[in-house]
Amino acid sequence: MKVFHIVGARPNFMKVAPVLAALKAYPRVTQTLVHTGQHYDANMSDVFFQQLGIPAPDVNLAVGSGSHAKQTAEIMTRFEPVVIESRPDLVLVYGDVNSTVATALVCAKLGTKVGHVEAGLRSFDRTMPEEINRLMTDQLADMLFTPSEDGDSNLQKEGIPSDKVFRVGNVMIDSLVRLLPLAQRQNHTGLPERYALVTLHRPANVDDSSTLRSILQSLLEVNRDVAVVFPAHPRTRQRISEFGLRADQLRVLDPLPYVDFLGMQSRAQVVITDSGGIQEETTYLGVPCLTLRENTERPITVSLGTNVLVGRDPRKLQSELALVLAGKHKKGTIPPLWDGHAGDRIAAIVAR
Repeated sequence: MKVFHIVGARPNFMKVAPVLAALKAYPRVTQTLVHTGQHYDANMSDVFFQQLGIPAPDVNLAVGSGSHAKQTAEIMTRFEPVVIESRPDLVLVYGDVNSTVATALVCAKLGTKVGHVEAGLRSFDRTMPEEINRLMTDQLADMLFTPSEDGDSNLQKEGIPSDKVFRVGNVMIDSLVRLLPLAQRQNHTGLPERYALVTLHRPANVDDSSTLRSILQSLLEVNRDVAVVFPAHPRTRQRISEFGLRADQLRVLDPLPYVDFLGMQSRAQVVITDSGGIQEETTYLGVPCLTLRENTERPITVSLGTNVLVGRDPRKLQSELALVLAGKHKKGTIPPLWDGHAGDRIAAIVAR
């Protein structure tokens, strides 16, 4: 049985590593790792492979950056001949990036089976490019691996047959569980004892100058109560410069490798983010998370976990931060099947 794994952007890497490792236990399964090159910066790609123990890609499409249409089309154009030549039995796609939907569409056109890892997540906000990617990929997939009960429910409402859906848990948590001990041994010298860890990258938050200015002003207010540490995504750093905004009072860092960032997350007083994956990681770690979005495709992090949606309202951010600093924040619990074995469950289903 020939299985392809598709990765293209940083969130995919944490998800593919456990599945790659688990499928090694099945000798009749041969695996091929295809990197589309959607993220090509070394800090956002190469070092993640090293830390997660992912082998060098067998195929690198090297598509680079571009608009959604251009990037998606380029991935499809370069991936199609690879599928035609290699004829995989199953192509596993991960998450909700452009690489996910582009390769799924190629496979659907060629009659190649697709498995979607992290299926069924919905923000119900179609202004998010990721939501379109999620909806389309799930309609095309033959096997849908969900991380939580809400994913199953969403797919049922969309008419996906139940025999295609497998609730397996959260593969990102597999990587977290494996590498957390190493992450907690990292020595982050120069960091304050108490800090708010910030990530910011979504186009809705960083591509509009007034929105980004407002968020940075809110973070400066936060910085009066607790030191803000801000590993800045390249896109965000570029926009701050383009718009002539200032963030020099914050501790702005370059993007961090996975293990380093995980260690910082585990020690943070609070995490302020617009990232979906970080909402999940903080829920597992029991770290308060304030999400700068009006909605989330991971509602279980709100209903069971430590996540609070604060949108872009500075008053809501300040009030929730005050609760955190006073020790009155929601404590949360770890969702079912977020136990470090989702990859094993996926591998067993694929192999049989």
